[in-house]
Amino acid sequence: MTAEPAVRYAEDPSRIVSAYGVAMPRIIYGAAWKKERTAGLVELALRMGFRGIDTACQPKHYDEAGVGEGLGRALAAGLTRAEIYLQTKFTPLRGQDPENIPYDAEASVGEQVRQSFEASLRNLRTDRLDALVLHSPYPEDEDTLAAWRAMERLHDEGGLRQLGISNCYERDRLERLWKNARVKPAVLQNRFYAKTGYDRDIRAFCRDNGVVYQSFWTLTANPEVLAQPDLVALAEKHERTPAQLFFRFLTQQDILCLTGTSAKDHMLEDLAIFDFRLSSEECATLDALLVSRPGEG
Repeated sequence: MTAEPAVRYAEDPSRIVSAYGVAMPRIIYGAAWKKERTAGLVELALRMGFRGIDTACQPKHYDEAGVGEGLGRALAAGLTRAEIYLQTKFTPLRGQDPENIPYDAEASVGEQVRQSFEASLRNLRTDRLDALVLHSPYPEDEDTLAAWRAMERLHDEGGLRQLGISNCYERDRLERLWKNARVKPAVLQNRFYAKTGYDRDIRAFCRDNGVVYQSFWTLTANPEVLAQPDLVALAEKHERTPAQLFFRFLTQQDILCLTGTSAKDHMLEDLAIFDFRLSSEECATLDALLVSRPGEG
């Protein structure tokens, strides 16, 4: 399949449709680092109104089974699986805890992908995923492509709707994967911060090739931006918090934002960002704040 450019979700400004026809919320709840609180927080996030969940089959940083438990509670309370965008990741061996690997460490890369995917389905109590993301490229492109081929086979079999890659900060590596992939990446999920120049070059590639850019660490990595007088002034003008203003700005650039807040009030604030819209002039003002700073580039 040749991917087409992502399109806006005309009837709902809080969603965007990927090149593979998958409707995704523009703000997604991230389940990393929640440990024993995972099930309760995922349930709370869904109860508050989140309709997208990001997790990973990586016990080192995620309790994927806890995500499944929280999701199960939400479904039992009346939500339907079709309402929820569910995205998980295959994490290569070097990103796993050696004492708690969710697949056979001696198996081939392709078999590891399949075992991880099957574990994710069990953990999440579902028969399909909306996206499977390669958690990071391998040091060697050959291994990255082997993992991708295995993901493509799972896509062919109907167990998932689209593929993605994360932690890919070199445009040439992304371009090589794109060129060699039969099922093109639908999403790219990266840390959004000054050290990488906010991925301007990579985001341009994504725009040109129908890849939805997802940001994580969006607030944590940018305290200086959130404190900038221009941003604070615009937040006051719109009667919003700096965090709300920043998220709204990014979503208007067709960046899909992850948030991992544990606070109910912050969840509600994050979901309320679609109640207002920034002008093109205001967006230009905020865009000018996204620059590499000394010691970060």
